[in-house]
Amino acid sequence: MGCQYFAPTDDGAQSMTVAMPKLSFGRGTLAEVGSQAIVLGLKNIALFTDQQLNGGMLTEIVTASLTAAGVQYVIYDDVRIEPCGDSVMLAGKFLQQGNFDGVVSLGGGSVIDTAKGALLLQAQGGDINHYFAPPIGEGKTLDVPVLPHIACPTTSGTGSECTSISVIRVNALDCKFVIASPALLPNIAIVDPSCCDSLPSNVVASTGFDLCCHALECYTARAYTQHAHVPKPSSRQYIQGANPFSDLAAREALSITGKYLVRGVNDSSDFEARDQLMWGATLAGIAFGNSGTHLPHAMSYGVTHLRSNITTEGYNVKTPFIPHGISVVVNAPSIFKYTAVATPERHLEAAGFINADSVGAGLEDAGEVLSKRLLELMRGTHMPNGLSELGFSLDQVSELAASSFRQTRAIANTPRESNLQDMEMIYTAAMSYW
Repeated sequence: MGCQYFAPTDDGAQSMTVAMPKLSFGRGTLAEVGSQAIVLGLKNIALFTDQQLNGGMLTEIVTASLTAAGVQYVIYDDVRIEPCGDSVMLAGKFLQQGNFDGVVSLGGGSVIDTAKGALLLQAQGGDINHYFAPPIGEGKTLDVPVLPHIACPTTSGTGSECTSISVIRVNALDCKFVIASPALLPNIAIVDPSCCDSLPSNVVASTGFDLCCHALECYTARAYTQHAHVPKPSSRQYIQGANPFSDLAAREALSITGKYLVRGVNDSSDFEARDQLMWGATLAGIAFGNSGTHLPHAMSYGVTHLRSNITTEGYNVKTPFIPHGISVVVNAPSIFKYTAVATPERHLEAAGFINADSVGAGLEDAGEVLSKRLLELMRGTHMPNGLSELGFSLDQVSELAASSFRQTRAIANTPRESNLQDMEMIYTAAMSYW
């Protein structure tokens, strides 16, 4: 396919499968929800949102659009920030008990992921924990179609409107894991940048680094040809490793990050920058929805699992809470130094996309160049200086690594083989950067 990175391997995949929702992007598109619902033949929908958005301007736009289109709706706002098994089970019960023919989700990743989990339960039932891959769950598959889903993100980072995965906290383990099924991909994504006009700067920074790491991880992930061949087409996941399609979206998302992230965080009136970040988040969602993430996301879950006594400016949630994008990027400079050894060409290219200074750099410098540019972006957006600023200490390194090592799906997508000792080394290096 014109790139040696995707050369065939023994027993590896020989083909890729890609998918994305029908996508509408632009200011004012949120008011098109009702028209899009009619296109899908919907008459009675469940509107998933959260309590902070319910009753606000964005919810009013959606409900007015549905009413104008003659579509009935019932609002469900009992959504937990970073949904857990219990909250998703409650959402599933709500959806099961209503006579709904479709779902609209309006919110950040927590709302969209909750809607996906509820759709799964409405279609097939059971305990949500059984759908996680072993050894966390039973690996139960979703074997029937779900109701149509229109996803409307209100943050510029998650990309969940363009993915077939739902991230849910397993309460018994107090850690987040992924449920994946091609059936969970929304039918329509409506991405309206004006939804982000009032977001606090720290929220834009966190979600912006989520999109940045989505794209970086996609571009540097293990190639799909290096993953095992799955003979049955219906069993193939879209999170399949780096591929030429995800590369296209990831490259543009990284370019947007390099140009607009600092601007969008530091100037709330810079609508050009914030609109671009919303587009970049969608592109990054398309990219990782068709390739998957790797170590930065895997290791972020250890951080959110073991967090304690920390609050984060801009988020109206109870302590302890570390926003997802911050938990991801705080380890990323250390991680990419480590993974660059395996695929230095890809890492150096990725650094160039986010405007890193690579003058005179060779392949042996790829990790350093990429890490340095990430640290510049972190300092420019007032991100924490490593894990220590989030309240972690060196004596927690082993526990962090043990927690994250359970993220087998993402670890298997890493371009360099990684064990517990490797992850301990990475966490140690991520304690402080400057």
